[in-house]
Amino acid sequence: MDYNKLLQEVIAEAKRVNIPVSDSINPYVKINTRAKGRFGMCKKNTKAFNTFNIEIASFMDQASIKDIKETLAHEVLHTCPNCLNHQLQWKSYANKMNSAYGYNINRTSSYESLGVANIAIIMQDTNKYTIICKSCNHKSYRNRVSNIIKHPERYKCKCGGSLIIKERSGF
Repeated sequence: MDYNKLLQEVIAEAKRVNIPVSDSINPYVKINTRAKGRFGMCKKNTKAFNTFNIEIASFMDQASIKDIKETLAHEVLHTCPNCLNHQLQWKSYANKMNSAYGYNINRTSSYESLGVANIAIIMQDTNKYTIICKSCNHKSYRNRVSNIIKHPERYKCKCGGSLIIKERSGF
């Protein structure tokens, strides 16, 4: 998959409909092999004269070309002035791309809508630690020891519940 070529296509598409994407986008897409809960990311590098770096999750290679381009377009729109968030200006540019190219660029997406395997389900079977909320039973997974694994009492779930750690045997 040539993500760099797809990135250039998306940038050209945005410019064709007069969306003011940055001219300082790194032309090389970084493949993020650790990303599990996001499909892409746009990082503004203020140390390198406000350049933007675009990342895409490695599991996106399972998605269709259109879905990959939508993800890249989502991130490219973050390079526009006042668009580092998903507020009104970003949404208007997303709608413009959606209308012009038949995309479905949204603030969020799902594994199902992109046709890729849900990494969270896969992670249940492959990670060493499971973090479980005592209140809402939300689960998240880790393979490495981190502060939350060492000291779950210092952390809370989004719902406010306490956390417990279960270690998978056989590791």
